[in-house]
Amino acid sequence: MAKFQPIRPMIWTDKLEETIEFYVNTLGFICGEYNKDWNWASLYKEEAEIMMAVPNEHMVFEKPIFTGSFYINVDQVEELWNNLKDKCKICYEMDDFPWGMREFAIYDNNGYTLQFGQDISI
Repeated sequence: MAKFQPIRPMIWTDKLEETIEFYVNTLGFICGEYNKDWNWASLYKEEAEIMMAVPNEHMVFEKPIFTGSFYINVDQVEELWNNLKDKCKICYEMDDFPWGMREFAIYDNNGYTLQFGQDISI
């Protein structure tokens, strides 16, 4: 049976350079690969990876179309919250939830929702 590897989402953007800058300068990601000819980049931070690309001419793209959120498990969520809360548009502030997570959410420069959570049920 096929073994699944960690998921690596691909987001579409018409602001590739700005998006790379947001993820690198605001969130601390590293741009591992960037191909200007393909309008594509791959970024990572520790075990989290994300790809981004300008949609090609065969794809209709007017705005972010992802209807969910990107959830990133972290340790030190309070430290991350304190670092990001004044630098980003906030979706919801940090809170403790009944499912045992302390989390918050922001919007990236495209409007995609990024949630950050730490397990507090232990």
